[in-house]
Amino acid sequence: MTSPQDSPPGDDRRTGAQPPPSPPSGRRAIDQVLSIVGFVCAAVSVLFTPVLFGLAGIALGIVGHAKGEPLGKWAAAAAGAGMVVGTVLSFALESIVS
Repeated sequence: MTSPQDSPPGDDRRTGAQPPPSPPSGRRAIDQVLSIVGFVCAAVSVLFTPVLFGLAGIALGIVGHAKGEPLGKWAAAAAGAGMVVGTVLSFALESIVS
């Protein structure tokens, strides 16, 4: 014979309360906002103001990684690469125009 104390956790038949639903197992895009904005800064830094947008993307990627976003370190690396590529392109285009 089972008593009310032997019921499974979250199953309270006396009050009719149901356990709360479990959160979804996958990460949503809203959970990785800093990393996504870091990638956008990486892409923009190739064409416009490489140092400004590159450093912003690196900072956003690092902060996102520190907050547990799995893409944070990749956003920081992409922003650094975008900054370097944008700087090289700007110097190359300046030398061609001059």
